Amino acid sequence: MKNDALYPGQTWLDTNGNRIQAHGGSVYYENGIYYWYGENKEKTDGKSNIWHWGVRCYSSGDLYHWEDRGLIIPPEPEDENSSLYPATCMDRPHIIRNERTGKYVCWLKIMNRDGTQTQTILTADKFTGPYTKIREGLRPLDMSAGDFDLAVAPDGKAYYYFERVHSETICADLNADYTDVTGYYSTHFPQKYPPYVREGTAHFVRKFRHYLVTSGTSGYFPNPSQVAVADSWHGPYEVLGDPHPADPSHTSFHSQISSVFKVQGKKDLYIAVADRWLPEQMFLNYEDYADCFCAMFDPESGKKPDWTRAQNKVRAYEEKTGKSVIFSPECKDNTSRSDYVWLPLRFEEASAEHPQGMVYIDWKDNWSLDEYE
Repeated sequence: MKNDALYPGQTWLDTNGNRIQAHGGSVYYENGIYYWYGENKEKTDGKSNIWHWGVRCYSSGDLYHWEDRGLIIPPEPEDENSSLYPATCMDRPHIIRNERTGKYVCWLKIMNRDGTQTQTILTADKFTGPYTKIREGLRPLDMSAGDFDLAVAPDGKAYYYFERVHSETICADLNADYTDVTGYYSTHFPQKYPPYVREGTAHFVRKFRHYLVTSGTSGYFPNPSQVAVADSWHGPYEVLGDPHPADPSHTSFHSQISSVFKVQGKKDLYIAVADRWLPEQMFLNYEDYADCFCAMFDPESGKKPDWTRAQNKVRAYEEKTGKSVIFSPECKDNTSRSDYVWLPLRFEEASAEHPQGMVYIDWKDNWSLDEYE
């Protein structure tokens, strides 16, 4: 990838020429430096039993050139009972700073062998670590907690937006040191089952309004995103719709958004950070597999997932191109080669058609920060 613009969907390399490994990632800004961090998937080739190799971080002053800062949270390959054991499904690290304690607080989503999802909490004195585990196996509000985001208000109060697994979205208040919930929470977007349940929650604030961007629930197979808006942290949130209406595949441009951040020094530039988990399967549309997830999770359907339509498209693609495609409904994919899709958000103010306004994400083969004020 060239270094004069952002190139969504292309392979992103760090300043050493290595593929960037910051999946399910977020961007944190401090003292003129952006820190991009996420799951290190360098050893997750779909053949090994390795889900992650810790949390890796990169730093940049311009959002184009990224320096590898190493593993800020390393794996623990010697301890099979650790939530950081490489075979454990650790996802979507989020880090916030507590101004009162001076600590950086990281939450990790852990998918356990028994099917429950819990949180591991770590703290550090510097953003780049070292981080110390202070809690494992946390069930916030005694719920199985999935994909999430953390947000801090100007007054220092913090909030935790998470998927109550296969059910609804929760906004919970964090305690004073950001290491647990207080017990106060609100519920949003209830759904009976995947793929309609919202996950991959990304929160941001613009003009004092609160936005939540979420995806549906269909494993590594992408699906339509959804954006909602509210006047306060706890809502109520009004669903505005899919911010990718120009995408005929209904896959959010074959990606899943993990976070949204505002670019410093720009009047109104917000960037959606997304993973293209399966770049080799961009010939598939959401409709090719959506019914399979309904059959998997709808207790009243009485159906078994039928992957024939998707499998036929895979075979046709292989015959046409001569390329071999790993097709894995069980999410045993080579995510070490997943790419990133960074795109700017476009805001439409209130109108007769959209009384609450609308948020759009348009495809761009390449784009520059200089295009924005």
